[in-house]
Amino acid sequence: MKQLTIVVKPFRAEAVLKLIADLDVSACVVREAKGYSRQKGYLDRYAGSEYSLAFLPKVEISVWVSAQRAEEVADRIVRAARTGRIGDGKIFMMNAAWPEPLEF
Repeated sequence: MKQLTIVVKPFRAEAVLKLIADLDVSACVVREAKGYSRQKGYLDRYAGSEYSLAFLPKVEISVWVSAQRAEEVADRIVRAARTGRIGDGKIFMMNAAWPEPLEF
């Protein structure tokens, strides 16, 4: 089992989540996040407000897939999320222990 942690721009998150819904993933978690990377220190407009791009709004999506499908899923997510500009996002791929979930 592999865990993919995908960090994307908020306006690309919907396209990525639609793709994930079409794929056979074991589980998915979505979080709001703020990112800091190569776009350091200049101001930009996002959703009508000015942001210091030192910390940009991002969406973090974690999915769990079988090890055999991890590369394929990552490639498809990259195609769905890419705009070609700095700060499109990142994908982190990790081995994931898959314990039995506790139901409550």
